[in-house]
Amino acid sequence: MKASFIHSFGSPDVIAEGDLPSPSIGADEVVVRVEAVGLNPLDLKIMTGVMQQVFPVEFPYVPGTDFSGVVTKAGDNVSEVRPGDRVVGRTSPNAGGALAHSLAIAAADLCMIPSEMSFEQAAALPTAFGTASQSLIDVGGLRRDERVLIHAAAGGVGIMAVQLASDAGAHIVATASARNHDLLKTLGADELIDYRVDDFTQIRDIDLVLDSIGGETLEKSWSVLRAGGRIASIAEFAIRERKGLAGQFVFFAEAKRYLPNAFRMFEAGRLQIVIDAIFAADETRAAFEKLATGHARGKIVVRMGSGHANPANANE
Repeated sequence: MKASFIHSFGSPDVIAEGDLPSPSIGADEVVVRVEAVGLNPLDLKIMTGVMQQVFPVEFPYVPGTDFSGVVTKAGDNVSEVRPGDRVVGRTSPNAGGALAHSLAIAAADLCMIPSEMSFEQAAALPTAFGTASQSLIDVGGLRRDERVLIHAAAGGVGIMAVQLASDAGAHIVATASARNHDLLKTLGADELIDYRVDDFTQIRDIDLVLDSIGGETLEKSWSVLRAGGRIASIAEFAIRERKGLAGQFVFFAEAKRYLPNAFRMFEAGRLQIVIDAIFAADETRAAFEKLATGHARGKIVVRMGSGHANPANANE
């Protein structure tokens, strides 16, 4: 089968394209013909090797965890899905495998895609929506009328977090470049801060910070919290509580339980899936190079079907 893979760690230049053996399955697994792949910053980190101690991989390694596609074969014990079903899922980072013509995965890890949702939209959901949900709700405990500060609000996780916080009835302060402010207002942000020119530490009485940057941004974020405030960080593993202020790292591991809520919000018109660009399967290097800039608005998606995609703005 056709796939994009790496034989060593490095920049997107190490990505090769070629043939790999087609997947085989066990009794509880299915084969999915991959239609679209949503790229994540973690995919890039795994490729460079900086995550090898956390997510050890073996070569050749096929990057990508978030995918959508069509079931083509089901194991003997599978009853949840059947060949022909449109599905979305997330593989483990160790396994990867999404940037290939097909992959094998446990049927229990899949969700059916709503009929009105495209493959590209579905592939953009698992990690971004799941991470935002876990950060704001499970770890952050966000409640109605609380004030939440969302850093990098125009990124994949940030855009989902803004909409989840709006749905929860929170007051949203979002940091993003000025070019993204109009979009974020339409998604529910109440206050916008241009991180390039404005000092976000001038705000006060924040109940919850969603930190996706770490470093100096995380350090400064403590000062904006009210007494009893908390930070949920997806960037700093070593974060700890400080002077009565809670701080917790969000280790995202499982997407499936969050996807039904994403579908409900999407079908009700309360979730916009923002896709910055769609690349063709033979443009995987270019897709990762764009991801590496750190300035994508929403998600970057690779379409695994035939044909040449135009990596222009592709909001859906």
